[in-house]
Amino acid sequence: MNLAIKNHAISVDDYLQGELQSDIRHEYLAGEVYAMAGAGEKHNRISLNIAFHLRAASRGKACGVFISDMKLRIESSDTFYYPDVLVSCDPADNQPLFKSQPCLLVEVLSPSTEAIDRREKLHAYRKLPSLQHYLLVSQEKRSVQWHQRDAAGQWLVSDLQDSGTLDLACPGLALTLTLDDVYEDVTLS
Repeated sequence: MNLAIKNHAISVDDYLQGELQSDIRHEYLAGEVYAMAGAGEKHNRISLNIAFHLRAASRGKACGVFISDMKLRIESSDTFYYPDVLVSCDPADNQPLFKSQPCLLVEVLSPSTEAIDRREKLHAYRKLPSLQHYLLVSQEKRSVQWHQRDAAGQWLVSDLQDSGTLDLACPGLALTLTLDDVYEDVTLS
């Protein structure tokens, strides 16, 4: 006999408390919790390279640069994600456990998460009024897909392959990042 198992959604408060006590990270989607897999060396080097340059550019400014362990809250869709790199320049975005007003988000693509990063997260992230830039960075080849909001609020998409520059501007922060910066010390297949 098959027994139906009733799934009980957990509250945001229970999720946040659980994350403080857990050895592994979980993303939260409307009451459901999903464990996250660990990342390898290439993924870590790329994330750190990007965060390093963003942190250097943000020193002495109101912007905070966070890497992999800071949650992003998207209240409109009742979700919490862990972007690989998050930049917030809004002084009111001051929750210690999560940020909700990022101007820049980065996801380093992994085979297990690429579809989610390109569809689900892209759709959710673009709804954030504060977001100016979303980078999808390959760890298999020198390739970055750059989603950028223009002055009229429209999203532009650029695909950089092998070389190129990203002119990343947030309120109070400006940085030109090259693909050489992104892939420094990364051995690609």
